[in-house]
Amino acid sequence: MADENRQDLHGTLNRQREDFTRSRPEKLSKRKDRIERAIALLKENGNALCKAMSADFGNRSPRQSMMTDIAGTVGFGKYCLKNLDDWAKPDKRKVQFPLALLGAKAEVRYEPKGVIGILSPWNFPVNLSFGPLMQVLAAGNRAMIKPSEFTQETSELSRELAAKYFAPEEVAFVTGGPEIAQEFSELPFDHLVFTGSTETGRKVMEAAAKNLVPVTLELGGKSPVILGKNANLERAGERIAMGKMMNAGQICLSPDYMIVSEEQEDAAVAAVELGVMNMYPTLLENEDYTSIISDKHFERLKGLVEDARYKGADVVEVNPANEDFSSANARKMPLTILRNVNDDMKAMQEEIFGPVLPVMTYSSVDDAVDYVNDHDRPLGLYYFGDDSAEQQRVLSRTVSGGTTVNDVIFHVSMDDLPFGGIGPSGIGSYHGPEGFREFSHARSVYTQPKIDIAKLAGFKPPYGKNTEKAARSVMK
Repeated sequence: MADENRQDLHGTLNRQREDFTRSRPEKLSKRKDRIERAIALLKENGNALCKAMSADFGNRSPRQSMMTDIAGTVGFGKYCLKNLDDWAKPDKRKVQFPLALLGAKAEVRYEPKGVIGILSPWNFPVNLSFGPLMQVLAAGNRAMIKPSEFTQETSELSRELAAKYFAPEEVAFVTGGPEIAQEFSELPFDHLVFTGSTETGRKVMEAAAKNLVPVTLELGGKSPVILGKNANLERAGERIAMGKMMNAGQICLSPDYMIVSEEQEDAAVAAVELGVMNMYPTLLENEDYTSIISDKHFERLKGLVEDARYKGADVVEVNPANEDFSSANARKMPLTILRNVNDDMKAMQEEIFGPVLPVMTYSSVDDAVDYVNDHDRPLGLYYFGDDSAEQQRVLSRTVSGGTTVNDVIFHVSMDDLPFGGIGPSGIGSYHGPEGFREFSHARSVYTQPKIDIAKLAGFKPPYGKNTEKAARSVMK
């Protein structure tokens, strides 16, 4: 079975690469047509995709999915259409004096790479499949997509729809379990995009390295929230609660832990609790509150809480309606705040990816900065406060993939900003013009004038006084 799957995957890759090569050069209108078809797929089948996502999770608000996975991705596709002409223009570059006077020219052309592989995750299964696809198509590439097996209905529907809107030589979805994902990551793509955990990202990068395939890794990590001493706690608490409970915290950019001044800890925790109560007065039967994706992930999250409790943390469940979660089968978990945490606890060692929020305290904001800097570079970093000097101190002394000030997560929703991590939180980025260039080959083109430049510059043997004169001139 594995050999058969490998043959099918390689066959699809070869057909896409052959079609790509045969079609070059392609007009930008062809790229735009593919983006428009991807947009049409989402707009015309958005409700069906939202139903599939809800079924895969057990419960997930179709309204949330319509915003995060359908409308947001359509908007990004439109952004790509609007900017494609400018992105695709060659960059004129300077040549050394006096070559320009003699007629030499230099430019960088942003050309398609070929066939791009996309390994997408389960937490936003449509957005994180079709979002990268928009820029992959904008850059003029073909695409093979392997969606997550955890969202089986959404993955299968995406495969069926892609086959209706695209020829297999343009875009092809490949479904299956971990063994197919492993085969997929070992294919000799021209570029590979992976979104998921840091641990799996290492394995994907290792597999891609066998064929020297360049990678874009959108990973995760522990994204901190730093509350400055003059932060508006009520506003911050509501925004942190929204970011932590959207999709039940199953977001790579979800705030992973909160750092607040010692004297404001009680008030900050109360502000987060108030935010939960205002947005989620009930949880178990509330369609707006997403279920945990699987029993395995649910048990993992409960294990993080119990580990913290055993090691001395104070556990606060934010349960506005005092519902009984112990007898429920909905895989729903209330926001669980952990106080008095330390680095011995698993919740402070692993990316949480769920509705669990550790809280740390600082005496000086510089202590918070030092703590962040002592750990892996996070995918996101969030600062709340109106002290501009403190804000700049936090931003200038920390390193993160991206940052949102006075809110959480929102930087990823800005189409014109690059989205990506650094170090263990990711390699490369997409969104913005940076994404177009990520999936393009920056091809240098130099045009030599008719005059014998090599002789003029002393490069042509026999070497002599002209060579010495040219070297002295460059080193002046």
